[in-house]
Amino acid sequence: MAVVDMPLAELQQYKGINPRPDDFDQYWDKAICEMKAVEPNVEITRSEFQVSFADCFDMYFTGVRGARIYAKLLKPKDIKRKCPALLEFHGYSGSSGDWFSKLPYVAEGFIVASLDCRGQGGSSEDSGGVKGNTLHGHIIRGLNDKPENLLFRQIFLDTAQLASIVMGMDEVDETKVAATGGSQGGALTTACGALEPRIKKLAITFPFLSDYKRVLELDFETEAYIELRDYFRRYDPLHEQENEIFSRLGYIDVHNLAKKIKSEVLFTASLRDNICPPSTQFAVYNNIDSSKQMLIYHDFGHEGLPLLSDKVFDFLKFD
Repeated sequence: MAVVDMPLAELQQYKGINPRPDDFDQYWDKAICEMKAVEPNVEITRSEFQVSFADCFDMYFTGVRGARIYAKLLKPKDIKRKCPALLEFHGYSGSSGDWFSKLPYVAEGFIVASLDCRGQGGSSEDSGGVKGNTLHGHIIRGLNDKPENLLFRQIFLDTAQLASIVMGMDEVDETKVAATGGSQGGALTTACGALEPRIKKLAITFPFLSDYKRVLELDFETEAYIELRDYFRRYDPLHEQENEIFSRLGYIDVHNLAKKIKSEVLFTASLRDNICPPSTQFAVYNNIDSSKQMLIYHDFGHEGLPLLSDKVFDFLKFD
């Protein structure tokens, strides 16, 4: 096996090097309080897309800072008892995707809610309002401002708010809620599980937004993480504020949030991944203290993984 990061034995012990701010827990406690104070004003309307065995809806709710957030919502027809629910999160810059891709879970009896991240490729709103640079990506959006204005703070809160809304639906069994996603979706699944501990199952695949200092150290920022190098080139070319910058990024680093997870976890890592380096993936997994298992794709990078959809589907089903 070619090594693009560190040997597997070292990966299995690695817990990350990006700092965790001293007030990390207070930061997120305050953020959750802000989220819970928001009146979501949920709006649900039938979508144009419909199928014989499911009802499909466009759902909007108000997130923190007043942004209107969109999610696809799908329910089995003729619900006779409370259903399990699945939250789905997409990759960086993308969207909730096609209705078709959610239908196997609806056929299995799930209510499915698939989020559009604010300011990315779907229909959710980015309410903006931050000082400083926003060029090239969302990781650094708000980095020149107060820590509570980091955009991924708001996106992470959107995932928890979506979970709360879905759990509060009359048709949903709140004891049988799961979340899944890959890349950015894997990061958001991690954040959602950390911020909404009632979620029972998480299927996390090669998560993004982890261990930023390690990413820069590896020089792997040429794709999804390009904004990190760009930020230092523009604002700190001598790296005089490096510790402060990485500490601030630590608030939105999912390997720090992973410690809060209470859910059962199916985690998938790819060892030839040059987009989300393997060590940053293992940093998330190795900080999870709840029941967990890992699937390791030795010969694959940041790409479609054979057999994975089947394994995730089997894992997420509830008895």
